[in-house]
Amino acid sequence: MWDSGIILGKFLEHSVESETLSLRGKNVVELGSGCGLVGCIAALLGARVILTDLPDRLKLLKKNVEANLYGNVRGSAIVDELTWGDHLDRVFTNPLPDFVFGSDVVYSEGAVKDLIETLVELCGKLTTVVLAGELRNDAILEYFLEAATKEFIVGRVDQEQWHPDYCSSRVATYVLVKK
Repeated sequence: MWDSGIILGKFLEHSVESETLSLRGKNVVELGSGCGLVGCIAALLGARVILTDLPDRLKLLKKNVEANLYGNVRGSAIVDELTWGDHLDRVFTNPLPDFVFGSDVVYSEGAVKDLIETLVELCGKLTTVVLAGELRNDAILEYFLEAATKEFIVGRVDQEQWHPDYCSSRVATYVLVKK
């Protein structure tokens, strides 16, 4: 579990509790879900979530979703395969998601191109992308931001908006909306 996933999950929880964000009934796609923390939190906050990852990571992701989302959950969650850069199945785009979440998805220049391609296909004008990541490599982050600003308006979330108990100077959170 990376710090950025915890921080993004707590940011969503804090934003819903402070009524600056509503996820109830919203369609969400989580990219690179890993263990599924962010997507599970979004489902518990009322969203209809598709948690995604590469094929070899889906077994653990499904197990975690089943173990953590049972009983009276406000939203829902399904797990599906998504390889960035591949053409998207209709399940991801019909309807277009209201939100796309991702934590630690900017990790290499090669992944950035495929990530941007996927975001462009996945997002409509009303989709909000929220990405959190640990600040490990300035060159890769700059490469991502340069590529993203060709297609998206990009802003950085001020730490004052994060959950007060879950902040880190090593993590940045960005919001993207299509131009």
